[in-house]
Amino acid sequence: MITRILEVDNRNMTTYFILLGFPTRPALQLLLFSVFLAAYLLTLLENLLIILAIRSDGQLHKPMYFFLSHLSFLEMWYVTVISPKMLVDFLSQDKSISFHGCMTQLYFFVTFVCTEYILLAVMAFDRYVAICNPLRYPVIMTDQLCGTLAGGCWLCGLVTAMIKMVFIARLHYCGTPQINHYFCDISPLLNVSCEDSSQAELVDFFLALMVIAVPLGVVVASYATILTTILKIPSAQGRQKAFSTCASHLTVVTLFYSTTLFTYARPKLMYAYNSNKVVSVLYTVIVPLLNPIIYCLRNREVKAALKKTVLCKGSGPREEGDCSP
Repeated sequence: MITRILEVDNRNMTTYFILLGFPTRPALQLLLFSVFLAAYLLTLLENLLIILAIRSDGQLHKPMYFFLSHLSFLEMWYVTVISPKMLVDFLSQDKSISFHGCMTQLYFFVTFVCTEYILLAVMAFDRYVAICNPLRYPVIMTDQLCGTLAGGCWLCGLVTAMIKMVFIARLHYCGTPQINHYFCDISPLLNVSCEDSSQAELVDFFLALMVIAVPLGVVVASYATILTTILKIPSAQGRQKAFSTCASHLTVVTLFYSTTLFTYARPKLMYAYNSNKVVSVLYTVIVPLLNPIIYCLRNREVKAALKKTVLCKGSGPREEGDCSP
């Protein structure tokens, strides 16, 4: 389907783009390569361990951890769309990317970003039901509903990205445009277009508004109700226990929404500044690296399951008793 979109307009003369990336001295390029490689591999390892822990521990077969496993799976691909090309560019003088490669990278990046926005909202709704309607929680959050919500998140991400691609891939890019970024993103591409991109900008703005504003509204409404419910709990211990069940998710939501809103809620011309690359590093490298750590540090069940998973994978039969549920 992506190929069909790319072939719609034969006026497109550009065969590849140049990603400017981080223009620094060779020694610093090597240092950045080492740092980002370590962050990329650690992110993959962390999220893989969380998925294995959730699948192998029966106590984590709950809606909350079902959605967490989807978040971990999403972020493994989220960083893989960007990091390998960025790492190669640190070591290579040739920082070009083909037109089709750029559009493919953009498509999957937008898909994963949009999916994460909606998935975090679904996770907030799950915490709302768990805290505000605890007795009805098993009846409301059934396996069927959880599967439908997770599938809906992925479908919305795929469809949103496809609609944006229809307009962005049809734009006319002259010669060999230089993109002031380390990956193909929407605003940098709109900046280097040779023709009027107002229609693509309008579509991008409208869809971004829907994908960001609606999930953000769900998150705010869910946590406003959760906070009201927690404050009504008479005991301090009860309030702390209730809040601890959503503290990790609230932290992850704050990190992801704040960094992405800073970038995507501003006009496209702001992307001419190098400061936006630094902000982009936060949500493409740092946040995916921190999310599994946040969930592990704030959640005893996840920590116990991870310890059990590591022991099971790394120990012999003598440790088998420690691996039982």
